[in-house]
Amino acid sequence: MARKRRFKPPKVTTVIGQGTEIKGHVAFSGGLHLDGKVQGNVTGVPDSNSTLTISERGIVEGDVRLDNLILNGEVQGDVYASQRVELASAARVAGTVHYQLLEMAMGAEVNGQLVHSEDPMPRQLAYDHKTDKAAAAHPPDPGSQEVKS
Repeated sequence: MARKRRFKPPKVTTVIGQGTEIKGHVAFSGGLHLDGKVQGNVTGVPDSNSTLTISERGIVEGDVRLDNLILNGEVQGDVYASQRVELASAARVAGTVHYQLLEMAMGAEVNGQLVHSEDPMPRQLAYDHKTDKAAAAHPPDPGSQEVKS
């Protein structure tokens, strides 16, 4: 039987301490440890092994997009992890968790969906202004009926 390698998070290079509140988006690479509160999105530089560790006192009110998440606090928003998500016993997520690998301890709570994906950064639908302009330029004739085949 093959032995699984234990995940080794990168060295923590940034700490947001208890009692600190940030209003705005945070972008980082490497390791970020959060004991405080972030009101905004938290984004890790893609493919930089970006790892966010949120302690039991830490809160994020916004979406989280990164490589790895180790959560023992709270996230009020969606999580997009391209590699792994570890939910400790005090973890709370109010949103959808997109992950490649998930580890969840008893007591962790997800109020939303768990979505496994090899490509957890979902594609967003594009809005095509041309379609609206063409429809506005040529409105349908009220007396005509549309036929679909």
